[in-house]
Amino acid sequence: MSNTHSIALEITSATSNSADDAAIEQFDFTNVLDGLNKYFDTRVTFSMEWRKSQLHAMAKMLRKNEAAIFEALYKDLGKCKQETTLAEIAFLQADIKYALKHIKKWMRPIAKSTPLMAKPGKSFVYPQPLGTVLIIGAWNYPLQLTLSPFVAAIAAGNCAVLKPSEMASNTSALIAKMLPEYLDTKAFKVVEGGKDETTALLQQPFNKIFYTGGERVGKVVMRAASEHLTPVTLELGGKSPCIVDKTADLDITANRIVWGKWLNAGQTCIAPDYVLVEPEIQQAFIEAMKRALEAQYSKEPKSNKAYGRIISQQHCQRVASYLDGQTIIHGGQIDIPERYISPTLVLNPALDSPIMQEEIFGPLLPIITLPSINEMFAFINKRADPLAAYIYTKDKEIESQFIEKVSAGSMLINDSNMFMLNHELPFGGVGASGMGRYHGKYGFDCFSHEKTVMKRTFSFENNIRYAPYTSFKSFLLNRFM
Repeated sequence: MSNTHSIALEITSATSNSADDAAIEQFDFTNVLDGLNKYFDTRVTFSMEWRKSQLHAMAKMLRKNEAAIFEALYKDLGKCKQETTLAEIAFLQADIKYALKHIKKWMRPIAKSTPLMAKPGKSFVYPQPLGTVLIIGAWNYPLQLTLSPFVAAIAAGNCAVLKPSEMASNTSALIAKMLPEYLDTKAFKVVEGGKDETTALLQQPFNKIFYTGGERVGKVVMRAASEHLTPVTLELGGKSPCIVDKTADLDITANRIVWGKWLNAGQTCIAPDYVLVEPEIQQAFIEAMKRALEAQYSKEPKSNKAYGRIISQQHCQRVASYLDGQTIIHGGQIDIPERYISPTLVLNPALDSPIMQEEIFGPLLPIITLPSINEMFAFINKRADPLAAYIYTKDKEIESQFIEKVSAGSMLINDSNMFMLNHELPFGGVGASGMGRYHGKYGFDCFSHEKTVMKRTFSFENNIRYAPYTSFKSFLLNRFM
């Protein structure tokens, strides 16, 4: 089996056959990459004026196509206008605004100190675009998670190929339509399609691959990138824990967990995946959660316009299967043809059951009772590092222990998801939840090479480093190095 075909096989878990081979071979993106590389070599993308013009063009694209964006995301995920505005359009506009405000500073060489042996001289770090990059977007936030890393790639001066998720087909088609109308078509290309197109793209020698998605395909992307020694950023996921201790304000806590968990019908990589509570507050917390769910999504979430849908019937069936044999204490209504699962609370599932072994990525929330905070920390640390971790507490000592003892890509005290709004903070995973980070300056750095430069003059020649070596020269070298 060829390496190309093996990658396609892993992406889809399909069975190898000759039809697959033929389909893969028909996609050859060599000419696309060559064209982008040639344009990059003209150094047009290096100028601040060009970068700013492209970012302004993207902002205009989002403004002018707002109605079409609303429609596409409603068709793909049942997203209401307010949710699309908050988590997709406004997020991207803020991303662009922040980059435009700081890009001049980011592009400047950064002066560094110079050791005595190298004086007189100057040292600095020069941020340089990587070249042509590949950005593979995700389906759960199909606009934001495709275009946010793209904002960073533009700010850093790169050319790019965008591969939106085929699962969010309406949003993918809209991105493919919009971008050529507003942005530089010599610098950017959009490739639509599924596993064959993705497989063919992964065979190309890009200067960077940025992938958002699941761990399994993340491994495939990393293996493919290794063939060309291409650096990768992997934004994955995992089971993000949430601790609620007995000092927390339960009504505020429940409201914030409900918002963070059931945004996008639970299909959010940083959503709380399970909640750990102490026995004495278990019932009070459950009642607070039920009140918050009814307040935010009404008694009939299926007819509530604020509540979205699962991306596909296949994913709906997968999430629904996690409820087999579980103790459902709220919700549990399922309509596979409508891609609907109601907001559902599950009490103390078996730890070896699929709902506790897999990232849920849907509107189910297990509530697990453990006798102490220390046991909660141990429970979390026995599992793979999550993308996010949450705690609700008024106890400063517990808060400090949580920060010190728990490993996660990002942490939030007394709220859910809100760190995503701060462009001063890096976003990225650790361990199985991903590698690399972006947002704000960290996104610019993600798509840049920090080239070191030292400059010396001819005005002074220090010969102690030259042969022939003497004990006196060795003494001076040891002193001044």
